[in-house]
Amino acid sequence: MPRTARKKEESGIYHVMARSISEILLFKTEDDKKKYLMIIKEYQKIFNFVIYAYCIMDNHVHLIIYSNGADISKIMHCINFKYAMYFNKKYDRHGHLFQDRFKSKVVNDDRYLIALSAYIHNNPVDVNGYENNPESYRYSSLGLYLGLRKDEFNIVNKKFILDIFDEDKNKAKRRYFEFITKSTASNLEDVENMNIEFDNDKSEYRSEKTILIRNYKIEDIIQYVVDKFAIKKSLIYIKCQRKTTKIKGALILLLRNLCNMSCKDICSTLGNITSSRVSKLCSIGVEFISNDDKYSDIVDGFLKCYSH
Repeated sequence: MPRTARKKEESGIYHVMARSISEILLFKTEDDKKKYLMIIKEYQKIFNFVIYAYCIMDNHVHLIIYSNGADISKIMHCINFKYAMYFNKKYDRHGHLFQDRFKSKVVNDDRYLIALSAYIHNNPVDVNGYENNPESYRYSSLGLYLGLRKDEFNIVNKKFILDIFDEDKNKAKRRYFEFITKSTASNLEDVENMNIEFDNDKSEYRSEKTILIRNYKIEDIIQYVVDKFAIKKSLIYIKCQRKTTKIKGALILLLRNLCNMSCKDICSTLGNITSSRVSKLCSIGVEFISNDDKYSDIVDGFLKCYSH
């Protein structure tokens, strides 16, 4: 039987869940969980999506993601594929790690959004030592919401959900925590049936103000990079030029970010390059713009020059 087509929306907020195959833990150590968060951060740089909440358990992951115009399937395929490669290499194994394809559901109103966040943030109550204090679980974003610890990976937008509770930050934290502790949803079906009353007038679903358009011209991006780095255009297409490695990485990052191009698409555009090399160069591009303040705004710089 063919798979049901995944429901997608350009401005969509998604609940995403990924689970390991039954006979294996998805995360064996704390370092594995950290690695998954690091991979999320890397692909945020590539796709400009937003994380509203997360919880990483031993055998599954919950995420609330605003795709910001990117393809949710591409986002999750990249994250989970890279983590599976890391996991299989570390533990000397082969084969699938994740159970089938990830599950996703569009979140289309505020009541469902905050009920879902409560369900996700309460996941750790099933773990020994966290039955009465899920906010202390390090691999959930609840502690970030309550200001108990810093977001060391800088991947979560807390404001979007907290603003539903109150515009005052401290009141919002307190009201959100009260909501979390009173939440009784034990499964996703319970979440859908929760009847939530708001104390303020912010009860309507709020889509983000802008969506990052992903249909920029390849030629414009190439020319922008050529001008930005003051190089000859021909160098973009020459293989094994060490001095242009970071520049090609930045170019590939822009192509994936702003054109929704796959590694295979970029192979065809640049020529004489493999998909694995494109993926590697993209990672180099992410590291480059993350660590060099001079080029950290390269995506925003392009958008200012070529915005529709």
